[in-house]
Formats: sequence, structure tokens, C-alpha cells
Amino acid sequence: MNRRDFHRHLAAGVALGTFAPERALADVAEAPAIAQDPMMQVMTRFVDDLAQGDPKMKEAIAPTKPRQIAMVAYPGMFPLDLLGPLTVFSDMLNTQVHLVWKSKQQVPAGRGVMLTTTAFTDVPPNLDVLFLPGGTVGTIAAMRDQELLSFLRSRAASTRYLTSVCTGSLILGAAGLLTGYRATSHWLTHDLLSQFGATPVKSRVVEDRNRITGAGVTAGLDFALLLTARLAGENYAKAEQLNIEYDPDPPFKAGSVKGAGAVVSGALGRMYAPSLDAFKAATAEARARLG
Repeated sequence: MNRRDFHRHLAAGVALGTFAPERALADVAEAPAIAQDPMMQVMTRFVDDLAQGDPKMKEAIAPTKPRQIAMVAYPGMFPLDLLGPLTVFSDMLNTQVHLVWKSKQQVPAGRGVMLTTTAFTDVPPNLDVLFLPGGTVGTIAAMRDQELLSFLRSRAASTRYLTSVCTGSLILGAAGLLTGYRATSHWLTHDLLSQFGATPVKSRVVEDRNRITGAGVTAGLDFALLLTARLAGENYAKAEQLNIEYDPDPPFKAGSVKGAGAVVSGALGRMYAPSLDAFKAATAEARARLG
């Protein structure tokens, strides 16, 4: 059974009451067959093992009501910003992940990646997570996109967690949704967060109330695992980390400006100088709109 079928069966089991002993399986016509499915029994044991007898944790791991996660996929985003967290979120049990943009279409995400989206108007209400990836040219355009910014503001109050990875935090800032919050971003644009009334924090992941932001690109996995722990518990997050064997041991300690050293960081800084200027201009425009 592949991963998609695994989670489809689990969702069916949740709906039919397999994970809710107080519900009589006989009340649902399909329940006996589902309950006797060997894979269903394995998944039930998996949830029980992680929950360790805690009914609340059991509900967090395999909720009876599907979680709703919306991930904004805009043209020109950096694909790994989204694909890393998407992999983790898609493994959460009884969770519906929606890739969203202005309309149902094929969005060119860069590096030859095309993503099929759901329209903003079709996104379910009361989201558990609303997520923004980063990029460069695409992100700068997104910071100026009034339809996107209006969508984010309209969903902010009813969304449990407002989140981002990399320069996606600047889009949250442009929507006026980071004022008074601690946050992080890619090292290139990190200091621009203060222009939106946020407090920049140099960390892989920054959590401040219901705002969770990740630093550049690969920090998306750290971010996604932390958010998984908030939604489904620490044991489930650890199980997912082992499932994807996320145990980074890079060949070089060059994943930060300090670690990369003056030659490498200087070269990248000079290469990205025009992009940083463009980010600064977009930030100034957003500040003027926000007043």
C-alpha cells in the first residue's frame, strides 16, 4: 500500500470511528471491513503507541475532524521552500493540504516545477495553517500583489497558525501581519523585517504566539517538524523526522554567513545586491501602503 492509500485508509478509519472507541463500529456499514483491514490495524497500533494512553494526544495525532492546511503557491517562488514542508504536512494523519493561488491553474514555481492550485475562493474556512514560501523575483511581486495580501488579511483572524519560510515572511509583513511579532527570514533580507514592525531573530525557526517563521529554504524542514509537534504532538513529530530520516550532516559548515566565511558570503552578497535593492524598494512601498 502506498503512502496515499495509507492515509486515505486512515482518514476513513477516523471517520468510521476506528480511533474513537466510544463510537459503535456497528453504526457504520463499512466499519467492520475497515476495522479488519490489516493496514488499518497497523495504523491503529501506531497511533496507540505514540499516544501512550492519552486520549487527547490520540485525537491530536489522528483527529476526527480533518486538519486544513493552505500553502500559497505563487509564480516564481522557490520550490524547496514549499516542497519540504509539504512532504511533512502531507504525512500528518487526517490532514487536507491545499496548494492555493488566485485561481485553479498550473503555477510555475521555478526550477521546472509546476504546481496545480486551488482558487482562493475555494479554500476552506477556519484553517489550521496558512503558509507562505519565499523566493526572489516572485516574492517581490507577491509583496505587491493586492489580491494576495487581501486574501491573507481576510484569513488571518480565523487561522490557527500564520506561517512562512525564507523570504515568505516579508509577504506576511507586507500584509501587515507581523507587527509586534518576533520573526525570521533568509539571511539576505533578515533585517528588513524590522521595517514591518517585527523583531528580527536570527534562528532557524522563530515561534511567537501563532506566528511561526522559518529561515532560508532548508529551514523549512525544521519549521515543519516544529509545527507538526504543535498540531500532532512531539512523539508524532519525532516519528516523522525518523520517517524522512532528517538527520542533517552537511559536508561543509557553510549554511550561515559566518560559517561560509568572507570569500563565499561576500561573493553571494555582491551577486544578490540587486535583489536586495528590489526587496528594499518593495518593503518601502508596502510600508507606505500600510501607513
